[in-house]
Amino acid sequence: MIRVGTRSSALALAQTRQVLDGLGPAELVMIESSGAATLDKSRWTSALEQALLDGSIDIAVHSAKDVPAQRPAGIVTAAVPKREDPRDRICGVDSAAELTPGATVGTSSPRRSAQLLAIRPDLQVVELRGNVDTRLRKLKEGEVDAVILAAAGLNRLGLADTGTALDLSLFTPAAGQGALLLECREEHAEALGFTAAANDETTATELTIERAVVTELDADCHTALGAFARCEGATVTLDVMALNSDGSSWIRDHIEGPVGDASSLTGVLMGRMRAAGVDALMAQSRGEF
Repeated sequence: MIRVGTRSSALALAQTRQVLDGLGPAELVMIESSGAATLDKSRWTSALEQALLDGSIDIAVHSAKDVPAQRPAGIVTAAVPKREDPRDRICGVDSAAELTPGATVGTSSPRRSAQLLAIRPDLQVVELRGNVDTRLRKLKEGEVDAVILAAAGLNRLGLADTGTALDLSLFTPAAGQGALLLECREEHAEALGFTAAANDETTATELTIERAVVTELDADCHTALGAFARCEGATVTLDVMALNSDGSSWIRDHIEGPVGDASSLTGVLMGRMRAAGVDALMAQSRGEF
């Protein structure tokens, strides 16, 4: 029987079970993340990828936005299921505009923090960690006035009515937000066949474009970068927003054209953003100067 690895959080289990629905029988294997070992994105994926490499599991299910641009040799993408809502939601108020001056907003995302401060520099943004339930409990207990969470995670946990979606034109999502990414060993034909029905070509194309932006700008979990591609018919649009950590400076750009020209379109957009100083902005976001 195919062994499918996932983290043990309620959200990870929910999204893995949703992916497996209709694919056939499989054994679910819970793998603890290596969160204490590293401060980059690999803290969420490395334990699952090691389990793949040592044969403990056949397939790993990740939130696509957690998967670093560089992955271990021997591991490939097996499938990218249809994307959930890519937007952020604010919980506790109906909009950022409703927050009183000096209100406290919780998030663990440098991107969300910078994007919020870009439109509301008067707010206090504090680091808020823990799973979705923990963050919502801290909101209910008054530790913060509002929290910003991913709509996809709330939907997958049955909390679709929680919070208000934020405007995509102001809050460009993280690359891969709302998407899942299934990995397997590159030579594992059975795993590739098992996951084939879960793959959504449109989402896979969008994710490839967004991850190319991350690679090009050498972004990581410390950088405030949003990258969102949308394929509609034969046309693709790409929105990218890069900010410094306090949201006081940002560069936003947009491009659209034929899906078949996605790679060259991305190159054009990256060239424009580089000319506008995006590399320095990313360095500031990482705290390099």
